[in-house]
Amino acid sequence: MVNPNPSAEFIERLFWLIKLRWIAAAGVLLTILLSSLGFKFFLPLLSLYTLAALLVICNLIYIILIKRFGSACRMLESAQADNDELFGAMNWIINIQISFDLFILIALIHFSGGIENPILFYSIFHMIIASILLSRKESFLQATFAAALFGIMVTLEYFGVLPHYCLKSFVAVDLHKNLTYIGGISFVFVTTLYIAVYMTTSISARLRQREKTLMEANVLLNEKDRSKSEYVLRVSHDIKEDLAAIQSCLEPVEGGITGELNPKQLDLIQRAVHRTTKLLFFVKALLEATRIKLSKEIKMEHFSFKDIVSEAVGQISLKAKEKNISITSFVEPSIGEVRGAKEYLRETIANLLANSVKYTPREGRIGINVTDKGNSMLIKIEDTGIGIPKDDLPSIFEEFYRASNAKEVERDGTGLGLSIAKQVIERHNGKIWVESKQGKGSTFYILLPK
Repeated sequence: MVNPNPSAEFIERLFWLIKLRWIAAAGVLLTILLSSLGFKFFLPLLSLYTLAALLVICNLIYIILIKRFGSACRMLESAQADNDELFGAMNWIINIQISFDLFILIALIHFSGGIENPILFYSIFHMIIASILLSRKESFLQATFAAALFGIMVTLEYFGVLPHYCLKSFVAVDLHKNLTYIGGISFVFVTTLYIAVYMTTSISARLRQREKTLMEANVLLNEKDRSKSEYVLRVSHDIKEDLAAIQSCLEPVEGGITGELNPKQLDLIQRAVHRTTKLLFFVKALLEATRIKLSKEIKMEHFSFKDIVSEAVGQISLKAKEKNISITSFVEPSIGEVRGAKEYLRETIANLLANSVKYTPREGRIGINVTDKGNSMLIKIEDTGIGIPKDDLPSIFEEFYRASNAKEVERDGTGLGLSIAKQVIERHNGKIWVESKQGKGSTFYILLPK
């Protein structure tokens, strides 16, 4: 049976079924036109067009029902409520939907040649779809229903209860009363229905079991990752406190408050201060990355995006001036207030700009450009720096990863800056990527919902 916890994937499958039905409706109309114009079949066009219109109307109703189902599921998930009853109702709708499709298909076949029409084997596609969406029992019931509809149509046409519309230009003789032909086609049709259901449900059952196993493994991995992150958070916090205490003791000694130091003593103290400062910076970055990973929510507020861009540029302007690097910034006036985690976004932009300054040679250029994309905005940070080697690009947003040429320019670095940026942007349902050529510079792009 379908996963009892309806998800976006399940709703996507339902919309996929609706898309197939649109194709089917278009195919029916096209077939009617070709049959009446190209093959000169004398068919009840009004009945066929009515059935096609009925298929379109029902599809529109299904769209409304599925959208309401999706909204109800999201509300229940946000309230952490049980949605078994809702799923049960939707399961009934799917059964009715597939049964109605089979009825429409058999009706179309009846009005376009009956047992002479090879389109009747299109019922197999419905059996495959039913086997993907429904349980094995329900799928076999649908196959039985299709076989019964087919049998009723053939029987009623054979005894003259229903009129038979012969495809005279397609078959040499009228076949709806030929028992040998009827028996052969019926046997092949019905057995194909059941074989299709058996094979599809068997494959689906294995795939669902594998999916369940993978989901359980993924949950276990997430739990282990969370436990690891919580441990890193606690340890990093303790290390930070100890490092801060060491730094507070070393700085007065370096400044000569405790007495004058000879050159060798001063050199050793300065080395210790430098190493402690570097390690403290790394631990703070690790703490920040872990906090973002563990936090279920981050504080959101409304703010001017132009202001945080100006603040971010201001944070790195002094270092850029030291290297005589020009910085230009532009934010489209239509981008006013946005909603997000103001501090995180400002620091993310500032860190990306700081990276550009760090890896751009003297007399270089850096530009930040923010353009309006309707419900979102595109942030483009471009520099004329050392660029990123092609082999490093796929891994550049991974934790602790540093490009090979970045290590050559500056040995010190945590490899966490871009990882934190990626986490922040993804928590805002955005996307970040980079385009770069070694020796030519890099361009970072951020697509961010307003």
